[in-house]
Amino acid sequence: MTYMKTILVTGASGQLGSSLQLLSAGSPDDYRFLFTDVDTLDICNKEFLLSYVQANDVGYIVNCAAYTAVDEAEDNELPAMRINSEAVRNLGEVAQALRARIIHISTDYVFDGKSSLPYVENDYTCPVSVYGRTKESGEKFLRAVCPEALIIRTAWLYSAFGHNFVKTMLRLGKERSELRVVSDQIGTPTYAGDLAAAILSIIRSAEAGNFKAGIFHYSNEGVCSWYDFARKIFQLTNTGCRVFPIETKDYPTRALRPQYSVLNKRKIKETYGLSIPHWEESLHYMINRIKE
Repeated sequence: MTYMKTILVTGASGQLGSSLQLLSAGSPDDYRFLFTDVDTLDICNKEFLLSYVQANDVGYIVNCAAYTAVDEAEDNELPAMRINSEAVRNLGEVAQALRARIIHISTDYVFDGKSSLPYVENDYTCPVSVYGRTKESGEKFLRAVCPEALIIRTAWLYSAFGHNFVKTMLRLGKERSELRVVSDQIGTPTYAGDLAAAILSIIRSAEAGNFKAGIFHYSNEGVCSWYDFARKIFQLTNTGCRVFPIETKDYPTRALRPQYSVLNKRKIKETYGLSIPHWEESLHYMINRIKE
């Protein structure tokens, strides 16, 4: 099999897609990137998707496209299913038909959060929200139609792009003197720039003949609550806003969230030789970039 070096990135205007665009500028000249979003490539249209991938000799598909409005998904299950599940099946069928490699981004929300140990890839999935169910369905569809797919579950994604917890805290920290943040949901923040670098490293490994399909977990190292995360954000930015811990029951949301969603990263580190930074280190880096 001849691996072509054209890399298609879907959902390119999101946090991860934007981070991949930033990193692509420093990639080898023999990599050709195609950054698309819904306005340039409708992945729900399988016929158009097939012709696009074929016409552009795509060798790798990195699917960053997703319906990520977790609370809105509770009342909009059909569009969430269309993007998070049915479109993923389309991508898998096209990748399988054209012998392209596909890397699909999934989520910690496929778990119910009732564990007390970091989740490994073969742990039982039991999502507690529409968003989680549609992402789980996408994983199952993809593995059924394209057994050689690589799925990366990640969590608590943030970056300098788009909407995320860090940017929300930075804005609210300027507007308010105090905030109350949930302290009993435990996980690990993931800097999108680190995940983007890991994806490009995996592609380079594939070019060298080392491509292992399956499900992998990726987040930064370490563990914290949203309360811990907020405190660190304000500490690193010298923000005077005071943060108080509250329980989930004191901050009701439309969709349920996993109470504990720490991901075990051993498999991806050992398979692809990745070194993963601690979440505090990456947060510090991202905040310094914003300051600059």
